[in-house]
Amino acid sequence: MTRHAISPVESGRFIKIIGTALLAMAVLLVGFAAFAAALPALTGRVVDNAGIIDAATEAALTQKLAEFETKGSDQIVVATIPSLDGEEIEPYANRLFRAWKLGQAKENNGVLLLVAPNDRKMRIEVGYGLEGTLTDLHTKLIIENDMVPAFRAGDFSGGIGKAVDDMIMVLEGNPEELEARGKRNPANDNPVDPIFMLFIVLWATMFFGGLAMAFLPPIFGTKLSPGVYKWLGMTFRYGRGPGSSSSGGGGWTSGSSSGSGWSSGSSGSGWSSGSSGGGFSGGGGSSGGGGSSGSW
Repeated sequence: MTRHAISPVESGRFIKIIGTALLAMAVLLVGFAAFAAALPALTGRVVDNAGIIDAATEAALTQKLAEFETKGSDQIVVATIPSLDGEEIEPYANRLFRAWKLGQAKENNGVLLLVAPNDRKMRIEVGYGLEGTLTDLHTKLIIENDMVPAFRAGDFSGGIGKAVDDMIMVLEGNPEELEARGKRNPANDNPVDPIFMLFIVLWATMFFGGLAMAFLPPIFGTKLSPGVYKWLGMTFRYGRGPGSSSSGGGGWTSGSSSGSGWSSGSSGSGWSSGSSGGGFSGGGGSSGGGGSSGSW
């Protein structure tokens, strides 16, 4: 195989190709964010968009959470959504927590209990200020011992109600019963989701494969003509527009198609304090991803 020395002009073209590849990856990553599931409005302490909590339980939870917040200022909100629309529950819960600004701004003492029944997933997201009280261990015990068994039996209202009771018990300084219950009923760790792992493998293959095709052929391939190289039995064309497809079974073209674009702002989702959805809103708190997730 003949190696071709890259001239200054070709070197500049090569740098442009690399820049184009990196820009394309950035657009893809932004595209993933653009397709993230929309966030519901914060309309109260219980936002049951999935319709899985009966009216009596919702009313009782709303009153209980209001009284709890009045006593100590910690804020717990329950939210249900039908589906995550392909997004993982951890980033979704964190986005929702921050959008709703749960807890107080200086205390960051909010808690979000999120359930997505179509995906059979739940999460308890804990604000910065409560991570030392309502620990990851506590939230895991609540999910595994309260929510999972009830949800498997179809009792969403009962599982959510019991989870709220246990969160309040821990936040009021009485975690002993929950911890003792956890020792009597040790929870089993969930295995890694194979679909998620397959997605990671495919994404990594496309990412690193795309980068390899961007810069390896000009280095190790045989130059056929300006911007055209043959490598591994395939012909690669660089810096050409439409019609530059490879005759050898593969090809690479820099530049974006005219049918795509990007605009800031999305009509399907918002990023606000949630106060426009009703008379209840968060106080400005934030979360760094503390808490636990589960499935049933």
